[in-house]
This record gives sequence, C-alpha cells and structure tokens, in this order.
Amino acid sequence: MRDPLPADMFDELCPSSLNPIRFGDKWAALIIRCLEDGPRRFSELRVPLSRVTPKVLTQSLRSLERGGLVERTVYAETAPHVEYELTPLGRSMLEPIAVACAWAAEHWDELLDARESYDNTTRLDHAG
Repeated sequence: MRDPLPADMFDELCPSSLNPIRFGDKWAALIIRCLEDGPRRFSELRVPLSRVTPKVLTQSLRSLERGGLVERTVYAETAPHVEYELTPLGRSMLEPIAVACAWAAEHWDELLDARESYDNTTRLDHAG
C-alpha cells in the first residue's frame, strides 16, 4: 500500500505556482509529480490538487494520456476503479520538472518581486 499524498503537497506558497516553465497545461507537472511514486486513483490525486476542479483534472489527465505520459487502467472488479500511472515517457519528465522546481525555489524572491512590481505598475497605469 502506498502512502497517501499529502494535502499540502502543492500549497499556495509552493514555488510551482510561480514557475514560468510549463510542462503541458497548467496542472500537468503537478499531476506528474503526484504519480512519481506509483499509480494513483482520481480521488487520491484530488487531495493535493484540491485547487483543480474535477472537470479540469479529468481534462489534464486525458491530455497527458493522449501525449503518452500517463496510462489509464480500468480494473473491472467487484468494485470497479481506475488508476493513473506514469509511462516510461512520463517518468522521463520527472528530472526536468525537478530542475524547473529547484530553479523556481532558488529565484522565489526575484519572481515575487517581479510580479509585485508588474502588478503595481499595471494598477497605476489603469488608475491614471
């Protein structure tokens, strides 16, 4: 049995929210990170990805599946269920994602300062 995914895995202060490097859609890298330690059910993914609506999570998973990064397996047992798992191609994304996350963490203050400066300038432009 796998350990459950922590609810605060991607909290509001996670560097991934400021990371300008995108892998697929907005949530793809986070989904890939959730699947790093093995297959997960949709309900398990919802715990750390609580900011993602079920509809958008489904769309992201389908996109990752279409791209060959995630495999969806349906278990037709007494209690049918579906699991999502990284393919070898998907697993090859883990290292670049880790590098991008480390970069965002290293430049966290600069990224926040840049956003704040931009937002302040934009507010002044619209107010004047």
